Amino acid sequence: MFLPRRLICWLLLPLTLLCSLAAMAEAGDGAAQALHMLGYLGADYPATVADGKIIDASEYQEQLEFLTVLQGLIVALPAQEGRDELVSGVASLRKNIEQREDGGKVAIQARQLAANLVSTYQVSQAPAITPDPTRGEPLFAQHCAVCHGQTGAGDGPAGIGLEPPPANLRDAARIDRLSLYDIYNTIGLGIEGTDMAAFADQLDDRQRWDLASYIAGFTAEPVAEGKSFGIASLAAQTPAEVATAQGPEAAALFRAQRAQPPVEQRGPAQLIDHTRQTLEHSLKAYTEGDSEQAYDLSVGAYLEGFELVESALNNIDSDQRKITEKALMAYRQALQDGLSVPVAAQRLEQAKVELAKSSDLLGGDAMSASLTFISSLLILLREGLEAILVLAAILAFLRNTGQEKAVRSVHVGWGLAIAAGFATWALAAYLIDVSGAQRELLEGATALFASVMVLWLGVWMHDRRHAAAWQSYIKSSLVSGGGRFGFALLAFFSVYRELFEVILFYETLWLQAGPEGHSMVIFGACAALVILIGLAWVILRGSRKLPLATFFSLNAILLCMLSVVFAGHGIAALQEAGVIGTRPVNFFEFDWMGIHPDAYSLGAQAVALTAIVVLYGRSWLTERRRAEVAQP
Repeated sequence: MFLPRRLICWLLLPLTLLCSLAAMAEAGDGAAQALHMLGYLGADYPATVADGKIIDASEYQEQLEFLTVLQGLIVALPAQEGRDELVSGVASLRKNIEQREDGGKVAIQARQLAANLVSTYQVSQAPAITPDPTRGEPLFAQHCAVCHGQTGAGDGPAGIGLEPPPANLRDAARIDRLSLYDIYNTIGLGIEGTDMAAFADQLDDRQRWDLASYIAGFTAEPVAEGKSFGIASLAAQTPAEVATAQGPEAAALFRAQRAQPPVEQRGPAQLIDHTRQTLEHSLKAYTEGDSEQAYDLSVGAYLEGFELVESALNNIDSDQRKITEKALMAYRQALQDGLSVPVAAQRLEQAKVELAKSSDLLGGDAMSASLTFISSLLILLREGLEAILVLAAILAFLRNTGQEKAVRSVHVGWGLAIAAGFATWALAAYLIDVSGAQRELLEGATALFASVMVLWLGVWMHDRRHAAAWQSYIKSSLVSGGGRFGFALLAFFSVYRELFEVILFYETLWLQAGPEGHSMVIFGACAALVILIGLAWVILRGSRKLPLATFFSLNAILLCMLSVVFAGHGIAALQEAGVIGTRPVNFFEFDWMGIHPDAYSLGAQAVALTAIVVLYGRSWLTERRRAEVAQP
């Protein structure tokens, strides 16, 4: 019995797609190898031949051998319009090298051929996630320093006697003729005929980009701010090309930026599109069996894209923000759990559907005046309320008990937190480029520390809610300064954990609002500040009328509630950073209370609640024993 033709077509479709993907992968690999050789020739030939004379015969012979391999790679690429021009271009390049033409001319010709190859076969030369040289530094020490030396000068102990010797990565003239993509490619593919090994099996895609950026920093110097080069330009161009086209000052700025690539400033639509594209790279890596790289990309897709528009989207449709975030986390968890490729692909498609809905809601690259004002208002109000509650409670407590010296310590604590918050932001923006994962890790760690601190303070206040106990503590501890330090430390972390995130949210909102919306951002922030100050004043004024025991008890309850909130927020931040996985459960969500339908987050809050019960139970039992002893 013959199968219907339509059924046969459906059965053959997966096989056809698989073959197509394999052909595309082979074309991409061949083009990448050809680009690798063109980059090598463009960088090394100028130092091999000078004034028509061969300076290094072995190096020159090696380049001729590379040309033979390059010609074979180009011929083996899939036939399409433009390939014949590439074939003739490589033949012309070989002729010029054989005739010992000027090094600059050959370098330019190699770069032009590389550009044509990229255009013809649509080779992506840009990283999916912004390279982080701080991640590249330990990789260099582990994999490269043994040959290239700790400073990259080619003087490592294992490089002694190698022929050719390890490259001097501080040779500015040579590095200026290499693009960041060339360096990345060399790390992955190695150099045939030398001891430069291929690291594609040891380092994933992101690690190779991080390492390439770190190596580029060997010849870069800090420069004053100027125009920002996009990541695509930083990856594909060389400093030599920039110097020729724009001058030495632009080339110096280009070197500095590719050694410390800035995260691109993009509007909402671009950020969501970045998330979608990076997730597609992630699924491709997962399909190829690189689970670690796939997970890494899924984390970066969220942190460098969707997270930066969450605040604006939350003000438009909080439910859609939650649904989109859950879809992104579900895809990430599929990778972490090692589920099948079809299941991961299905979850990715669902995430892309929700991302498209979110993009439509945000409506492009600009925001309306009213939405900008509301977003600005809620950012500071939402993030600042918890800090204000803690500070106001502490200040009211100290003033009610006449401890003005301790009040000054609290003011010092939150003042230092503001300075530290802005300093961290400045470092992240201008010096060390703190990544999204590092930012979330910092937020999660400070939130969990604050959770412990406010729980301690809540129990501490409860134990001293009676006048006699309070007076005893003043005489034994607070006067000596130890207690004042504890208050100052709590004030510091209560403000610092919120401030850095507030600054980053406002930085993104400033970009999204555009020049015409900047005034609304300022007005919204000022309105929120007035409301927060008003709340603090009401708490301070109202607390003076409460009896000491009642006031202490209320403060203790408030701080214990905040401990539970901070525990939930801290785990959620660590999950967003990719440090902890997710385990969704059937439970309600309430952001303001740090409640998320996730087993890990709820588990942390359960631990906080258990600690509260145990510590308060211990306090109650202690009081009961004292009362029994005091009875005649």
